Amino acid sequence: MGIFERFLSVWVALAIAVGVVLGVLLPGVFQGLATLEIASVNLPVALLIWAMVWPMMISVDFAGLKRVGDKPKGLIITLVVNWLIKPFTMAGLAVLFFRIVFDGLIPASDAEGYIAGLILLGAAPCTAMVFVWSQLTNGDPLYTLAQVSINDAIMVVAFAPIVALLLGVTDIPVPWETLILSAALYVVIPLIAGIVTRRSLGDETSVSQFVAKLKPVSIGGLLLTVVLLFGFQAQSILSDPLVIALIAIPILIQSYGIFGLAYGAAYVWRVPHPVAAPCAMIGTSNFFELAVAVAISLYGLGSSAALATVVGVLVEVPVMLSLVAFANRTRSAFAQSQ
Repeated sequence: MGIFERFLSVWVALAIAVGVVLGVLLPGVFQGLATLEIASVNLPVALLIWAMVWPMMISVDFAGLKRVGDKPKGLIITLVVNWLIKPFTMAGLAVLFFRIVFDGLIPASDAEGYIAGLILLGAAPCTAMVFVWSQLTNGDPLYTLAQVSINDAIMVVAFAPIVALLLGVTDIPVPWETLILSAALYVVIPLIAGIVTRRSLGDETSVSQFVAKLKPVSIGGLLLTVVLLFGFQAQSILSDPLVIALIAIPILIQSYGIFGLAYGAAYVWRVPHPVAAPCAMIGTSNFFELAVAVAISLYGLGSSAALATVVGVLVEVPVMLSLVAFANRTRSAFAQSQ
């Protein structure tokens, strides 16, 4: 493990601090970067995520695609957790904390907005960043791609009905352009680039060596993404840190709980670690671009619902890095359970 991976948590902590400081000192720059978007997808962030996803796509060997169906356990766990459990536990935690535990700490109207924002987060499993978490845990790239592709297909038809059910409304405007553009940016384009690169490299040894050289680039993309995300929200973080902390509490419980459920199920069901780790990561992480876009379209840019989805973005990277570290430390336990 190189110096980038060994001290990744330190680099991320520094990136968070740098992002907040720059966001305060150079608000105009970050406001300008925030306007560079199409269909609610921020292009600078999308390009950085693309840089992170591309190396893993190079590792995808399509000759093994037909073997994914021979190991259905990881897919089953992912689908059950993502669509039958996660949206409902997130809604339950949101109601518990903002209607009962935090009652009196914040206005009731804001509390309802926070609940709505958390519901939107819980109904949108990760599309892009799961490739990064999978790579950091030495996950099976082909299996990760299959998991993401199937979840994306389900999300197209299931996201709106689940959100409508949990919000108690019947007309949820799903930004289809956000879904389509995100799928193209985070899956299709990097995948095509990965295929072209893999074929140009030739043999498997050359592929492995090239991917190893790209690791610092991938980590650099992650760190710059953190700087941008925290820079975008620096003013919100500093202006009302208590509200940010209150919103983060149910998100943290949900994240660690969902990971524990999926990872534990994979262990009990004797799923190999290269499949088990990304299987648990995809449900823990969120498709924040979609959640933020829907929150803004439903409730407005300055709404409490939109703020809740943004807090999900801020919490995600530190949480996921801690889970990456845990998954790497427990790899040997899965080896023994197979």
